[in-house]
Amino acid sequence: MIIFPAIDIRGGKCVRLEEGRFDRETVFAENPLDAARRWVEAGTQWLHIVDLDGARAGKPVNLPAISEIARTFDVKVQLGGGIRTLETAEQVLAAGVNRLILGSVAARSPELVEQLCSRYGEKIVIGIDARDGEVAVDGWEKSGLLRVEELALRMKQVGAKRIIYTDISRDGMLTGVNVDSTLQLARQSGLAVIASGGVKGIEDILALRPLTPEGVEGVIIGKALYTGAIALADALRVASGGEV
Repeated sequence: MIIFPAIDIRGGKCVRLEEGRFDRETVFAENPLDAARRWVEAGTQWLHIVDLDGARAGKPVNLPAISEIARTFDVKVQLGGGIRTLETAEQVLAAGVNRLILGSVAARSPELVEQLCSRYGEKIVIGIDARDGEVAVDGWEKSGLLRVEELALRMKQVGAKRIIYTDISRDGMLTGVNVDSTLQLARQSGLAVIASGGVKGIEDILALRPLTPEGVEGVIIGKALYTGAIALADALRVASGGEV
């Protein structure tokens, strides 16, 4: 199982939000490069980066900082936030990003997702963020467009292979990952699913690890790493089958 340390960037800083609310923000690093260095030195092979400003603006805002991370460290980067056109996708990949996370555009423009999946294949990941089973878009400020499982099946039809599923009500809250909904989505969609939102401790890793054969291939960890609730080295060891 893959561990993805999260780096959320807003105003050029590494922050964490609670329940996706911009008015409930904590700054954990003035420079996202410092956060990236910390996780790379701990042994991660992936970073999950979200351009929060880009999610609201509809186009990447912090791409220079993200490109610096991608080019400075020997690590793979998946990026979400404001990737809503073919031109933007090309720009982000040229900046050194390995995977593009399509969120709002997946709900609104399946034809563009199909085009991007056809062109870039495994480099495309669908970000499905939800409240009470309903998809949220535009930096999590709008919801109710459609149900999670409906969007997942639509994305499968247009060629997507992988989903990041975030339970917004748990994100940044340290209340535990939504294991049941994550597993249900993997089973219903037949797609690989990365869990996100609410991870609070090693027990979440232990709960998700046996689900790898069911299609749950990884988990994104944010606040639990920054607060010290989980040591990344421990999470990586347990995720690879090691003991607690």
